[in-house]
Parts: sequence; C-alpha cells; structure tokens
Amino acid sequence: MGLSFRKTIKLGRNTRLNVSKSGVSASRKAGPVTINSRGRITIRLGKGLTWRL
Repeated sequence: MGLSFRKTIKLGRNTRLNVSKSGVSASRKAGPVTINSRGRITIRLGKGLTWRL
C-alpha cells in the first residue's frame, strides 16, 4: 500500500468537499445514501459496513 492523502471540508449539514491526490469532488448525503460528484454511490448498511456502486 502506498501513502494516500484526503482532506474533507464540510460545506453544510449534508454536503462535503473532498480534496485528494486524484483531485477534488463533492458529496451529498441523503439518509444512508451518499452520492459523489464523480458518480459513485455509497450505501450504509450498518455500523461500519458500506456497499459501493
């Protein structure tokens, strides 16, 4: 595994700006579902368990 970097900045209650080595993206959360500006969808299934589409 290599070294990784990610910085998350809260813009509002359910909106975040993510800055990483690969670029900048925004994400918005609606209940257990998080939608990323890059098209990634993450669903929280339980505590510590997620499913990415």
